Amino acid sequence: MTSGRWADLGVRLVSGLVLAGLGGISVWSGGLVFVVMTAVIFALMAWELAAMTDRPANPGLRLVVAGLAGVSILAAQGGWVVALLAAPLVLALTPRKDARLLGVYGLAVMLSAHEFIEIDQRGAILIVWLVGVVVASDIMGYFIGRLVGGPKFWPKASPKKTWSGTVAGWVGAALVGLALVMSGHGQPALVLLSPLVGFAGQLGDIAESLLKRRAGIKDASRLIPGHGGVLDRFDALVGAVLAVWLWQLVLPLPIGGP
Repeated sequence: MTSGRWADLGVRLVSGLVLAGLGGISVWSGGLVFVVMTAVIFALMAWELAAMTDRPANPGLRLVVAGLAGVSILAAQGGWVVALLAAPLVLALTPRKDARLLGVYGLAVMLSAHEFIEIDQRGAILIVWLVGVVVASDIMGYFIGRLVGGPKFWPKASPKKTWSGTVAGWVGAALVGLALVMSGHGQPALVLLSPLVGFAGQLGDIAESLLKRRAGIKDASRLIPGHGGVLDRFDALVGAVLAVWLWQLVLPLPIGGP
């Protein structure tokens, strides 16, 4: 179990448990604790984005981008939503490889941070569902993908992602939706929406993989042992949150009971 394809499993599990504990505390506490925790996580993601094509290294620029990201997330809670553009604009306007692409992805990160906080303010059950979908999709995809293997889902973007793992991720997401429906916290449509959100999370993962391949790096950083960087761990959350945001522009979420 400690060699070959499972060599990183132990470290991943320990890091995952620590992250789960911190996440549980922030969701249970809610309010300012949740907002600050979210701002810190997404500021670190912005720092990693700034570092991706930072050649030669410019630590000052990375700190500026991270600082702008964290402060603007907090400012947006006071109505200054336009502040969310600050960090992406710095990424897009600083001369570097793929500057505009980094700016666009940075904007997606900032919007998802703001919407993630908005979702929490509408009820903890929404956060439990959303994070549950992302985590279940990731865990099912990781284990089934490595056990079954098979054809690659999108080899040019993410060489390790297989069709078996991708579909298993959809199943895991659907099971989260089903569990909430059976417990009286969701409507039947949630079973269908959950894999769609899970798939959006997988696309978020693929988008970050494309950025890393263009930058010629394997991991966004080494901040999280066994997982790589904060972006590597939370990239799926970016895609999933944006999918929920787009869904809510058209239809209400089928969660919270019939």
